[in-house]
Amino acid sequence: MAESYNICLDVGGTKVLGAIFNEKDKIIYRLKKRSKDNGSGSADVEKVIISVVEEMIKESGIDRSKLNAIASCAPGVIDQDRGIVLFTPNLPWRDYDMAASMRKQFGVPFYVGNDVNLGALGEYHFGAGRGYQNIVAFFVGTGMGGGLILNGELYTGHQFKAAEYGHMILDPEGPLCNCGQRGCLEAFSSKQGMSSYIRQQIGRGRQSLMADSMQFGTFRSKKLVSALQAGDQVAMEAVDRACHWLAVATGNMINTFSPDLILYGGGVIEALGDLFLGKILAEVDRYCMPQIRSTVELKNAALGDDSILYGDLAMIKGLK
Repeated sequence: MAESYNICLDVGGTKVLGAIFNEKDKIIYRLKKRSKDNGSGSADVEKVIISVVEEMIKESGIDRSKLNAIASCAPGVIDQDRGIVLFTPNLPWRDYDMAASMRKQFGVPFYVGNDVNLGALGEYHFGAGRGYQNIVAFFVGTGMGGGLILNGELYTGHQFKAAEYGHMILDPEGPLCNCGQRGCLEAFSSKQGMSSYIRQQIGRGRQSLMADSMQFGTFRSKKLVSALQAGDQVAMEAVDRACHWLAVATGNMINTFSPDLILYGGGVIEALGDLFLGKILAEVDRYCMPQIRSTVELKNAALGDDSILYGDLAMIKGLK
């Protein structure tokens, strides 16, 4: 097999994670950089991306002429065919022709897709989703992302806008979500949703080890783990609430799609996956038809931080 390399990027609201894959689809070098400018707002994220790619090429010592392609995710609505980021909530991009800009910069093919779609695709081809044909993936992080594999292919819907089931409305009178609706799954079960609940309880005078981390918006997952280990009641209530609504949403998706597999990934699951999965399994049967539930497996993602990177690789390889 001829020596060649692919560079894959996970571009988020606060960081750019990069990895170099060799011809055997193994990661041989990785690098992470912050994409915020001293916490004061978004820096020029494109410059951060370019610096990550350039530094990886230099430090890994690979021959630049052996670079086959580069692929990246972005959060938000992506025109994957044209490589244009139409909208992303956490980055200053609107109708940004990312593919054209990066092709000009590096002189190789460049691909871009939605972050959670690619996470689902990565798990399907390289992780916990191998061998399944219909997968509903929930990615639990700062927000709540969704990815769908239907009949063995990533389903992106009309204009690549499908699988935003983090915004299925579970309680029309529930908490306000960043999307403008009330009672979305994201408003209950994401880090933002759990942070809002904890902040509300602290505001009512309750004590919590999470109080300090609430000053900066959403908590870090490690902080939540520590609070749970210390028996923090408010933190446990937030987790119980998040898992309850994830179980309700999971039941809805089981009834809707009759998938082979429900998959849970993202930063919260990486930190607390066994706890979340156990609580979801304890409840989910109440919210779906037994005849459909009986043929569905529920599992955590296997690739951790690398789910999206492997999804990038699948996109480069033209895997559906």
